Amino acid sequence: MRKTAAGYLTQPVVRILAKTRMSPNDLTWLGFGLTLGAVALIIFGHLFAAGFVVLAASFFDMLDGALARGTNQVTRFGSVLDSTLDRMSEAGLFLGIIVFYALNANPRSTMIILLAGIAMVASFLVSYVRARAEGAGFECEVGLLTRTERVVVLVLGLLLSRIDYALIIALGIIAALSSITVSQRLVYVWRQTRKSTTK
Repeated sequence: MRKTAAGYLTQPVVRILAKTRMSPNDLTWLGFGLTLGAVALIIFGHLFAAGFVVLAASFFDMLDGALARGTNQVTRFGSVLDSTLDRMSEAGLFLGIIVFYALNANPRSTMIILLAGIAMVASFLVSYVRARAEGAGFECEVGLLTRTERVVVLVLGLLLSRIDYALIIALGIIAALSSITVSQRLVYVWRQTRKSTTK
């Protein structure tokens, strides 16, 4: 379902990009650069604008893989680069929120900083469990909140940040559902190990 929807969005653009010299890694770096711009916007208090920039960056994040597959440019380094910059992008956004609310304290700052920290750690663990599982030869794409959903929830939190508690709710959802996703993935891998030992 997710991949089908992404395909409809990316394929027309991929056909155009395939005719240029733009490589998948160029798109990966471009998306990362946009995310850094969003981080700067968050730190300076422009959370609404940052939401739109994160949305644009996430589109480039979808495009790089689609371009690599569509032009037969899939490489192991490209995959590692994409995963690494994805983790750095997520960390940057959460840290940007933490820095902004640390510098501009209000009655909700402590809660937002705490939730952003938990959300960052939980998000990293979601990706880490998958990477470790796949490194051990197990499939592990299950779970309530993958990176795509985390980005969507965070974007909504940033766009609605002027509404009381909107960002707190968004960060709370990411923190809670990412933690559940970690558990889901661990259980899923455990069940695969049980199946492999009983064969």
